[in-house]
Amino acid sequence: MKAQVFRGVNQLNYEEVPVPELQSDEVLVQVRVVGLCQSDIKKICYPLYEPPRIYGHETAGVIAGVGEDVKGWQVGQRVVVMHHIPCMRCGYCLNDNFSMCEVYKNITTTAGFTPSGGGFAEYVKVPGHIVRSGGLIPIPDRVSFEQASFVEPTSCCLKAVKKAQVSPGQTVLVTGAGPIGLMFIMLVKYFGARAIATDLIPSRIEKALAVGAEAAFDARDADLQQKVFSLTEGMGVDTTLLAVPSDKAFFQALHCTRKGGKILFFAEFPDEVEIPINPNILYRREIDLMGSYSSSYRLQSLAADIVFNQRIDVDALISDRYPLQKLAKAVEQAIKPTPDTYKILIYPQATVG
Repeated sequence: MKAQVFRGVNQLNYEEVPVPELQSDEVLVQVRVVGLCQSDIKKICYPLYEPPRIYGHETAGVIAGVGEDVKGWQVGQRVVVMHHIPCMRCGYCLNDNFSMCEVYKNITTTAGFTPSGGGFAEYVKVPGHIVRSGGLIPIPDRVSFEQASFVEPTSCCLKAVKKAQVSPGQTVLVTGAGPIGLMFIMLVKYFGARAIATDLIPSRIEKALAVGAEAAFDARDADLQQKVFSLTEGMGVDTTLLAVPSDKAFFQALHCTRKGGKILFFAEFPDEVEIPINPNILYRREIDLMGSYSSSYRLQSLAADIVFNQRIDVDALISDRYPLQKLAKAVEQAIKPTPDTYKILIYPQATVG
């Protein structure tokens, strides 16, 4: 089969690799669509993991093989593949910190080499633990593979929205109107809150309004705080969701978030970035700082329901489609987006674009 193999920093090689061999409790999935995620880009562009590896984890496809001990799954079924499932027994899992679980971190889907997601290949193998523990989700007939590939990123964003306790009537500032920021806007609106968005690209500011933001501003606007306060009766927003790794965005969040509000870090910052802050700001204004990494198993079914029943419009997030052989070009576009670049989808089985 063909796969895009990570051979070193910024080195992707479109090459022939063996189709993964199944153990008795494993499932083989033919990948139809896989989303390009910022975490994939980070792993490709920085020396974080030793090559060779095959990345890609926002995967939707068709079951192409099942081990002899697998129950409840058949060849031909359309499925979403979740690349991590927690153990549900460790101290982290018992406290709902599923993404900290060692099983969650270390058992993942693979197309060969060190297991690393494996979606950037024609076929991906799903380990027995993931098969047995809810990591395959049937795709309804009415739902396209493209739509289904959004279940995993929706689950990640949904975890952040739930952790921040976004609720009806609140106002939420979303910094960054890329594909993740736009999904945040949709989810905030779905849960009955109002979204205010910021970005640096005019077309993304317009896109934020199109997908449901009540207001959207240039992040460089000198009057941003005043405009946010005018929309919130002089109080500031209840919560800010940081969807871009920017220290400037963080300080804007401090200025725009009300006393007793929350600021949630969703985007991962470069390790060398340090943000100086006077702790009395948090103390006197009772601001909660929190982080949200990856997804929550407890919200996986809700994420699938939201996508499958079109409670948010994931089709509006798709901007580009690339065949697998052009993954490097897709990564380049994601790093240097055009004004109309949002979510990029990759197709191992077909030539597109």
